[in-house]
Amino acid sequence: MGLPPFRGSFTQQEPIPQEGIVAAVEVMQTGRLHRYNALPGEESETVALEREYAAWQGVPYCLAVASGGQAMQIALRAAGVRPGDKVLTNAFTLAPVPGAIAGVGAEPVLVEITDDLVINLDDLRSKAGQSGAKVLMLSNMRGHLCDMDALTALVEELQITLLEDCAHTMGASWRGAKSGNFGLAGCFSAQTYKHINSGEGGLLTSRDAAFMARATMMSGSYMLFDRHGAGPSVDVYDDIKLDTPNMSARMDNLRAAILRPQLARLNDAIKRWNEHYRVIEAVLKRSEQLRLPVRPSEEFFVGSSIQFMVPGISESGARAFLKASADRGVELKWFGDADPVAFTSAHSSWRYVPEQRLPQTDSILAGLFDMRLPLTFSLADCELIAAHLAEVAADMVTHA
Repeated sequence: MGLPPFRGSFTQQEPIPQEGIVAAVEVMQTGRLHRYNALPGEESETVALEREYAAWQGVPYCLAVASGGQAMQIALRAAGVRPGDKVLTNAFTLAPVPGAIAGVGAEPVLVEITDDLVINLDDLRSKAGQSGAKVLMLSNMRGHLCDMDALTALVEELQITLLEDCAHTMGASWRGAKSGNFGLAGCFSAQTYKHINSGEGGLLTSRDAAFMARATMMSGSYMLFDRHGAGPSVDVYDDIKLDTPNMSARMDNLRAAILRPQLARLNDAIKRWNEHYRVIEAVLKRSEQLRLPVRPSEEFFVGSSIQFMVPGISESGARAFLKASADRGVELKWFGDADPVAFTSAHSSWRYVPEQRLPQTDSILAGLFDMRLPLTFSLADCELIAAHLAEVAADMVTHA
């Protein structure tokens, strides 16, 4: 190995912008952390964040909540999902997605994925017919968008309500339409490793006033639903306010204060992420041992992580690939492991989900590797990381 080892951290985020630190300190100095604790005529940080995010997303309604998982659970409930219902979702996703479905008492129906890591529309049609499910929680897993034109046509034909998990696609789009705007609602995350960072936090967006009124009541607005930056008019709540349970999942002003300046810089951050992605992509594409998912021309993505596959790799080979990369300072995740590791898991380890046969997905996950691209990396760092991965892949063939 002639390359110097990589010494950077794959979990080190950029610092919170100074404006966010100042705003957060001001919130703490007032003691008014609760989103509804505002002086007469004062706009709270959470109200301002909702207004600004709705404008950025291009929708009338936005609700700030405690986490991305809460955004999904509230969306499912506000969409009418009840205990015992079946809800479709991608087989390749992270545990909070089936967890949200199970959390509302529903049953996840897992749909196969394609070689390009997106939901298989043929299997979606089949599973919808077999299960009778009328809701799809689409997981845009690791920032990959399927053919959204074909998907929206299919769910309209099948009369399926579409909810989008956009934890990895904040700012992504398909033919200019933003991820999260294709169905009834978009669910976004502000967890530390997402595109804006408040440690935990979530945002829920929609164009449907009644849906958002139900979601707002569920989030814990009490009768303060008129104190929102991008909420429905108060008359929409006439019956909803008495029929909808309070589940206390609000975002607080401290987290909103941290997020607002990050949102203002998000387009620049996306540009930088994609520069990182393209540097690594260019090197890995030249490797004969690795395969990258195809990114359609209609898709504008946010390259905060990158995925590649080693077709036909054995379990022992995958573990050797992980170790050889780690020895060079390159931290990968492998989705083929039978046991969950850190944030990474596969459907076989979700025992709260009925066991389902997914041969196509399992075959893909067996050789699927994933890597974060934090903005604390330089482009030179990305070149070094990519060179290491290409060497590890070539060495595997040499020593096979």
